[in-house]
Amino acid sequence: MQIGEGRTTYVLVDGENIDATLGSSILNGRPTPEQRPRWERVLDFAQRTWGNPVKGLFFLNASNGTMPMSFVQALVAIGFQPIPLAGESYEKVVDIGIKRTLTALAGREGDVLLASHDGDFIPEVEHLLGDDRRVGLLAFREFTNSGLAQLMERGLEVFDLESDVKAFNVQLPRLRIIPLDEFDPLRYL
Repeated sequence: MQIGEGRTTYVLVDGENIDATLGSSILNGRPTPEQRPRWERVLDFAQRTWGNPVKGLFFLNASNGTMPMSFVQALVAIGFQPIPLAGESYEKVVDIGIKRTLTALAGREGDVLLASHDGDFIPEVEHLLGDDRRVGLLAFREFTNSGLAQLMERGLEVFDLESDVKAFNVQLPRLRIIPLDEFDPLRYL
């Protein structure tokens, strides 16, 4: 079987990590609704990019006993499977859930896209890399963990949430290295 032929692309979203990076590192504050990612575009991007059916898994921390139900319902409506996890206050429940899922995917056929900047996933992502599956990272390139970025040499594909996925309705105030073919001087005038 060829890569991509009849396979599923699993999209795992570390929502806490993406939201924290967006809020604290890019916006310097809580994102407004129009500054938040359009998660349906992430699923569309995954399907268009690798041509496979997509299974979206969105990990949430529900340790406080509640879930943001309107957000969870919106995720379901656009095609994600929300995974609300609970644990002890000292546990990184979302990270643990994603790590377990990445480990489980190592025994299955399919491609994997992880939306996170977190270096905690390096061992599991590295284990998935090989010539029989595609593995990608959805992130803001400038905030990607350096250990994850080093895995590009082994085949990890990195897609920028803003410029590649086009997951936002507004242009984010990012300070990043701009490839010359993406440079638009009108943005700065």
